[in-house]
Amino acid sequence: MGYLTNDKLLIVGAGGMIGSNMVQSVLMLGLTPNVCLYDIYEPGVHGVYDEIQQCAFPGANVTYYAPAVEDMNNPEKVAEAAKKAFTGAKYIISSGGAPRKAGMTREDLLKGNCKIAAEFGDNIKKYCPDVEHVVVIFNPADVTALTALIHSGLKPCQLTSLAALDSTRLQQALAHEFGVQQDKVTGAHTYGGHGEQMAVFASQVKIDGKPLSEMGLSAERWEEIKHMTVQGGSNIIKLRGRSSFQSPAYCAVKMIEAAMGGEKFTLPAGCYVNHDKLGFKNVMMAMPSTIDKTGVHFVEPTGTEEELKSLQASYEHLCKMRQEVIDLNIIPPVEKWTEMNPNL
Repeated sequence: MGYLTNDKLLIVGAGGMIGSNMVQSVLMLGLTPNVCLYDIYEPGVHGVYDEIQQCAFPGANVTYYAPAVEDMNNPEKVAEAAKKAFTGAKYIISSGGAPRKAGMTREDLLKGNCKIAAEFGDNIKKYCPDVEHVVVIFNPADVTALTALIHSGLKPCQLTSLAALDSTRLQQALAHEFGVQQDKVTGAHTYGGHGEQMAVFASQVKIDGKPLSEMGLSAERWEEIKHMTVQGGSNIIKLRGRSSFQSPAYCAVKMIEAAMGGEKFTLPAGCYVNHDKLGFKNVMMAMPSTIDKTGVHFVEPTGTEEELKSLQASYEHLCKMRQEVIDLNIIPPVEKWTEMNPNL
């Protein structure tokens, strides 16, 4: 079996449903044979490791690290396992945060998961500073990714967060509305935060090549579709009794595939934005972006006045969340970020 690269890919949180799906997707897509699994819960990640080995992927070199069960709360033992896992990693995907549960918003997860993100970034700086690209997908992804970026010392182009899932949910809703195959819906994108305040854009959407504005969609129905998109994750929890895992796993793997030099990833990605013209400063947010071997690159969004206004509101919400993380002393005030990460 031919692989895209032989570089080490580390999957953090590999014992969970998202992580285990990522491991299988990576090997099925032939990204790299050298996949390292890390989790703080040994039985879970051990089980994933055994199952993946029982798949018998040709040429696969799968390893795993975790503290023993009795050492899960021992900082030294956890650090020892992390060191082994992170050392030499060239690519990393992390789903290693607490999952979202029924009745919770992504923002409810902020404090605990941002502490995890800070430690994650510290591990990158200590053990694999030469990493090529990192994808962060645990919620609230915009601020966990920002926290990881500040702590890691990486360049902004080297770290992205999951945002594409909101756009694919919008695409799905519109495909169902008009009875077309999902890939016939183009330009269906959301920007800004990956949360309740995301900005949902319609002006660039085409349905099988025809502008959405010509499809006779009422304003009331469009508002319903927007609501379905924003609540897409909550709906999965209601239907399945647990947070999404197949879709975020696949999207994240496609992001890292692009960074490895595979097919470019052109759905919106969460990226570090510090843009004078747009007035968006020092946040991670979804933008029109491309991920390739050189990292993530974004352009200015195109939209109506109303859409750009909603993007501004989403940005302001992200600033408030950023301030919460600062107030918790998980990241320093903005003016001191360069002391932790000179690339910002």
